[in-house]
Amino acid sequence: MSASLPQRIVCLTEETTEILYLLGEEDRIVGISGFTVRPPRARREKPKVSAFISAKIERIVALKPDLVLGFSDLQADIAADLIRQGMTVLVFNHRSVDEILSLIRILGGLVGAQVRAESLVRDYSGRIARCRAVSSQQDRRPRVYFEEWDDPPISAIRWVSELIGIAGGDDIFPELAASPGGAGRIIADSQEIVRRAPDIIIGSWCGKKFRPEKVAARPGWQAIPAVAKGDLHEIKSAEILQPGPAALTDGLDRLTSIIQDWQQREAV
Repeated sequence: MSASLPQRIVCLTEETTEILYLLGEEDRIVGISGFTVRPPRARREKPKVSAFISAKIERIVALKPDLVLGFSDLQADIAADLIRQGMTVLVFNHRSVDEILSLIRILGGLVGAQVRAESLVRDYSGRIARCRAVSSQQDRRPRVYFEEWDDPPISAIRWVSELIGIAGGDDIFPELAASPGGAGRIIADSQEIVRRAPDIIIGSWCGKKFRPEKVAARPGWQAIPAVAKGDLHEIKSAEILQPGPAALTDGLDRLTSIIQDWQQREAV
């Protein structure tokens, strides 16, 4: 390995860990987030040194990384603490499908795996294009309400909203999707969800199990088509709420399956 490339990398979020494994560069990783579940072997092989908005600074420093990778302003305080300790820190703000693909290219360049990175990007781009081509042939696009959190209700972040569109549905709160933080996607009046009448409700409550029966019991929600027909589904947060390969593969597959099932039933 070239001495000019980072040899000891700490990943403060799961998606950079997963990408480095997919690039075959996992030997460079010396520390990961405690929330990492993909790939499963990472939890067995790598020390866990952070949560999402907190980290074991002294332990990270002791690992002597030459690069720390983070995500978003929510990790700004961790990044600042590490910078004060003399660490090199790179924080990404990838929140769209295109930006996830760009992240893969950037990481590939950082570790000298550009060819493999481009191959991954081609694979994911081809998957997306095929899915979009199939969904474009459908006569009806369901209105989809994606709930990232239940109390208060928080709607889909940008890459999830985009994936809903790729899979053949329409996010009922597209105007909120561009907000980078959850606070900007809070739906203050839950009756607005009723008024927008989603055909499908998908829950991905970060850190806890989706409870469709509780959703269906909300006041006035029995009038929602999705509730009336029982179209309430869960996609696990590990599959779609990490802005990385999981969302482009397992997350997109689950969205596609849910939406296509609805379309097939409606076509009868």
